[in-house]
Amino acid sequence: MKQNKITYAKPSITDLEISYASDAAKNGWGDECYKYLNKFEDLFKDHIKTNYAISTSSCTGALHMGMSALGIGQSDEVIMADTNWIATASPVVQLGAKPVFVDILSDSWCIDPEKAEAAITKNTKAIVATHLYGNLCNMDALLDIGKRHNIAIIEDSAEAIGSVYKGNRAGSMGTFSSFSFHGTKTLTTGEGGMFLTNDEELYEKVFTLSNHGRARGQTKQFWPDVLGYKFKMSNIQAAIGCAQVERIKDLIEKKRFIYQKYKTFCDNYDFLSINIEQSNCKLGCWMPNIVFSSASGITRELMLKEFKLANIDARVFFWPLSSLSMFDDQLENKIAYDIPTRSINLPSYHDITDNEIEMVTNVLEKLIKRYV
Repeated sequence: MKQNKITYAKPSITDLEISYASDAAKNGWGDECYKYLNKFEDLFKDHIKTNYAISTSSCTGALHMGMSALGIGQSDEVIMADTNWIATASPVVQLGAKPVFVDILSDSWCIDPEKAEAAITKNTKAIVATHLYGNLCNMDALLDIGKRHNIAIIEDSAEAIGSVYKGNRAGSMGTFSSFSFHGTKTLTTGEGGMFLTNDEELYEKVFTLSNHGRARGQTKQFWPDVLGYKFKMSNIQAAIGCAQVERIKDLIEKKRFIYQKYKTFCDNYDFLSINIEQSNCKLGCWMPNIVFSSASGITRELMLKEFKLANIDARVFFWPLSSLSMFDDQLENKIAYDIPTRSINLPSYHDITDNEIEMVTNVLEKLIKRYV
């Protein structure tokens, strides 16, 4: 009999989320229409330890509004790692600016600070620090670069819930940060995101933009002060988010438990690596990702084939953004082009069982015996 498919990600939903969502659906209207939204923003900013938060329809929307509020636009440049999801680059392009792709570090798979600084020009307005798969960027180096060149450091923390850099939670250190609550993420609202900052002026600009351009102090009804956006999260989604934040410690710890299971397996082989936990840092472990050495001969295609035969989802490492048809190739970003060819994301949803994890590692062991 064919086994049930092992998916790479799905949310952890309990009776608490269902009860909050039901209450929002039943009672969250009129004067109560923002009850859960306001509560969710307060809970999440308190968890990350920032002063201000605005819930959004997606992480992409949070990035878009934050960049717009910074004044990023025509002829400006925003530096980011070539290894990224398109959502990090698309707001830059849509605002009329240019994304500048640089290579990644071979161990963390995050942006190389030296390459980022070398790419700075008179048109550079920001550097995006994407904490890839929950791995952490070198924030000390990036914040120093930002300070010396007077440019913003934006934390794309879509995948970094639970990650802590030298005592600071991912998303608490940059000019602003963005989070994703997609259904695959550690904390979910189905779809959704969050804009966070400690800068009051920037917060007020984004608040206005997020409300169709209506400023907080405007007394006229339906009177926008600027052209804004509609990237709002629903109250029902926020209700689910409130329940998730109440469970956030357990959600993060389960992710770390799953990561440790995979790490224990990987530690048996010197040609196989997994997300690294840097000194004085803590991984949120959203997505365990393994990388085989070039010498092993095991490729992405071989892994995808074997996982498919075993009815197991396998998610590829992000393609370099510069390899996509809408951008120019940047083959000089050698690490960003190399790692995806021998890497894969492993299933890591909260309710995955020890037996299912063993099924995943058995596929890897089979490949190792055959090719190494």
